[in-house]
Amino acid sequence: MTRLLSDLPQPRAMAALSEDSIIVQPVGAIEQHGPHLPLSTDLVIPEAIASAAVERAVAAGVDAWLLPPLAVSKSDEHHWAPGSLWLEASTLWDTLVDLGRSVAATPAKTLVFVNGHGGNTALLQVVNREIRRRFGLRTFSMGSGIQRAGDGREGPDELGMGIHAGHSETSVMLALRPDLVDMAAAVRSVPSHIAGFRTIGFNAFPVSFGWTSDDFGPSGVIGDATGATAEYGARLVEEGTAFVAEALGEISRFRHTA
Repeated sequence: MTRLLSDLPQPRAMAALSEDSIIVQPVGAIEQHGPHLPLSTDLVIPEAIASAAVERAVAAGVDAWLLPPLAVSKSDEHHWAPGSLWLEASTLWDTLVDLGRSVAATPAKTLVFVNGHGGNTALLQVVNREIRRRFGLRTFSMGSGIQRAGDGREGPDELGMGIHAGHSETSVMLALRPDLVDMAAAVRSVPSHIAGFRTIGFNAFPVSFGWTSDDFGPSGVIGDATGATAEYGARLVEEGTAFVAEALGEISRFRHTA
């Protein structure tokens, strides 16, 4: 059973925490995910993976505690799609800093963000230092570990650009919440016209660029959801859970000074 800190009365919660305790904050999003996935996709995934990873880490002796997820975050690349809920970067920044201040008032000294939405990544990396500097917490952020472009060997070839509502995300949702997935509406929308660039691209490419998700077609999908399977999704969920649990183990041993 995952240890959800908010389920405890305040005195018991404070008594349960120590300087070795790790507070795990899932960060999700409510945003369009094409015609086949729910608005809650980026909330369902980090909540499920963080919960399973905390349970696994606790079983391995890590003093980890889960918080309820932040549901709305920096999703302005989907501003064009009504139903997408998004905060300005400054609003999310203030929210995360305030969360750090709140955790710093407890005995716990470590705060970990498990992020389910790529649009939050850069801001979380910067806010780690802000919370560290202002409140002295050990701070970390990581993705939920499930985003991978299809390469044509298993599932469709997404030309390295399956980053939103494509093969991996749809497969994971088929594994976690198949009742929320409409595969009859799944589409392929891969911006093949930029696939040949060596420096400009998403994620690991050295040159980033500004974009909104409707830049690449009206569906809001960037990838190919048509070949998604629950079996592949279950493997990605296990990989993500194992990754986050392993990271929590390392975080429990991390110190800034020897």
